[in-house]
Amino acid sequence: MMCYPSIDSLIKKVDSKYTLVTLAAQRARELTDGQPALIPNAADKKTVTIALEEIYNSKITYSFGK
Repeated sequence: MMCYPSIDSLIKKVDSKYTLVTLAAQRARELTDGQPALIPNAADKKTVTIALEEIYNSKITYSFGK
């Protein structure tokens, strides 16, 4: 079974796999709490899948504070 987006393509969007996991988890929680999805056709997908697709499509970004 092929995963979309692939882990290799997602890692290129962030600085580490740990950032990817944290970012996806936070966004999935926001979606669970009622925030609207930033990608089309998200109604039939799980929240983590939506979060990963949003990261892949550069709809979600991050920055580190001091």
